[in-house]
Amino acid sequence: MALKNWNKSFFHPSLMISTWFYSGLVPFAPGTMGSIAALPFAWLLIEHAGKFGLANATLIVFVLGLWASREYMNETGKTDPGEVVVDEVVGQWLVCLFIIDNNHIGQYILALLAFRIFDIMKPWPVSHFDKRHDAFGVMMDDVVAGILGAAVLYAVNFYVLS
Repeated sequence: MALKNWNKSFFHPSLMISTWFYSGLVPFAPGTMGSIAALPFAWLLIEHAGKFGLANATLIVFVLGLWASREYMNETGKTDPGEVVVDEVVGQWLVCLFIIDNNHIGQYILALLAFRIFDIMKPWPVSHFDKRHDAFGVMMDDVVAGILGAAVLYAVNFYVLS
């Protein structure tokens, strides 16, 4: 079980944030589940606060994710726990910044695929940060995967869909 070494409350903020409201505790494909769980929040943020709001939220969640993932890793003794998916949220939101139509589900599917491909395959420079076994490495490999995914989504929107 993912929480066997977790001795704090199930409602502790670091657990809720690091697992993105427990989506990372799903027993199969937790990274993909975390990315999917990030999408409704991205839609709401863009809808109500615009891309600037999503960008600010991404920065805030990155900082909170550093703290929460460090707490989780220290508590459980794990160096790169799969159930920590706040990093996927940050990476996925970076890609969502390049969505051109907030009410088109296809844009969200493209954003999900663009991010997950780089997060799963881990090409350089994603792999550089993935080799770090600390909270910064956990967060940054997905930031870089998000930047690469954003470039792909931008290119698809600009060259294919426009």
